[in-house]
Amino acid sequence: MTDEVRWLTPVELQAWRGLLRMNDLLVNRTSRTMQAEFGLSGADYTVLAELTRIPDGRLLISELADVLAWEVSRVSHHLSRMAKRGLVAREECADDKRRTYIIVTPAGRAAIEAAAPRHVEDVRRLFLDPLTLGQITLLAEITQQVIEHLGGIEHPGGQH
Repeated sequence: MTDEVRWLTPVELQAWRGLLRMNDLLVNRTSRTMQAEFGLSGADYTVLAELTRIPDGRLLISELADVLAWEVSRVSHHLSRMAKRGLVAREECADDKRRTYIIVTPAGRAAIEAAAPRHVEDVRRLFLDPLTLGQITLLAEITQQVIEHLGGIEHPGGQH
């Protein structure tokens, strides 16, 4: 490994900082709407969206953590708060008592069904509408390429 630092060029720095700032602004704006209008945090919405993508609405907690790219402990704590509000429920895995499924409840399904149209409206208004179809297509390609690249990099501690 070389000791020479590959500092970011002005354009690279602008791209990196712009990406971070855009993400923060989009997450904050959409999360405020979800909380104010539907009583869901941005994280609640994300969890419910992932669970309702699955036909039976259930995933192992470890699978949900992988999908969300969250630590299992973070997922577990968040799911405990959601379970207290009746949005999700836990179910033991019949094959392995050490593993637990998380299941979207009817209340959780109703919450995401109520919030989703507004969320999509916000995504369009805040993110997609200012862009051309070409920019959206290019951004989709860029994000997929970076995600695939990150999937091949070992994290500290050997976890993907």
